[in-house]
Amino acid sequence: MLAMSRFPSLVEVLMSAPAPEDFSYPPLRPRLSVEELLAAKNTQPIRSLDDLAADTFESDEELEEFLAFTYAERHRDAA
Repeated sequence: MLAMSRFPSLVEVLMSAPAPEDFSYPPLRPRLSVEELLAAKNTQPIRSLDDLAADTFESDEELEEFLAFTYAERHRDAA
């Protein structure tokens, strides 16, 4: 039989700070409309696909390496 005096950590009582008056978690934030959120970020509407264009890869070879890596990773566990 285990003697509890040998294992004081098993009978320790955890203490915590007193609870705040407001029990909401996470703290409530004011609700904003979509228009208000967009205005706060100073966003502009997308007018064409050119607005989304980005030069992510410096060369065609770099793009090909990325595509080969992505393909291999997606099919790695399929075999």
